[in-house]
Amino acid sequence: MIKPLTILGALILATPVAAQQSFSAPEGCEAKLTVQHKGCVLVNVWTCEADDPGDQWLAVFGQGGLFSVQKVDREFQWVEAYKISGNERLQMPADDPASLTELFAAQVDTWDFTLETEEGIERNVGFDMLTGETIEIDGETLLRTEYTGQTLDGDGNVLDDGSGRQFVSERHRLFFFGESWSADSPNDVIDMSPVEFIYPDETGFFSDQPKYECNLLDAGYRP
Repeated sequence: MIKPLTILGALILATPVAAQQSFSAPEGCEAKLTVQHKGCVLVNVWTCEADDPGDQWLAVFGQGGLFSVQKVDREFQWVEAYKISGNERLQMPADDPASLTELFAAQVDTWDFTLETEEGIERNVGFDMLTGETIEIDGETLLRTEYTGQTLDGDGNVLDDGSGRQFVSERHRLFFFGESWSADSPNDVIDMSPVEFIYPDETGFFSDQPKYECNLLDAGYRP
């Protein structure tokens, strides 16, 4: 594994906030994809030679700059994450692992997994479901999903309770942000749907600057 400070430090040094228009994946890794989202969110995706086949890294940028770096496996399990708010690691094996293979085959995938965070244990329980709708965004074919999930602390107290509609790509084996809302305020919908898919040699590839809805008062990625 790459130590948290090493990977975050490498990206931040390569990408001073508001100083550059692009950044590089860490040494030994290959930049794959940039996705510009609504809500002033940008995601860069890369893979590394030292990782298991199917593992991918995602860097999430908001209006304030780099927010998190996350590693997911071929099934889109959240293996590890390095965030401004603290680091996280998946407890293995999960009670009910997240599985893209199950989602694509059965149209629904339940999950029950636990993350080790700097503040303690977080259990995540819920499901993803394909709606049957296929949508094309910027030439990219995506499947619509719906989800509902809860995050609980080690004592079983609910930390987060929400639902939403997202997008998933069979080609990339990745989820992409969509609409989300809290169980307490279902009418307060946050829309971070993808707008552009940018590949190597295309303008804006591996940028560090989100560009959609960044001048809105409430724009920006919300964890």
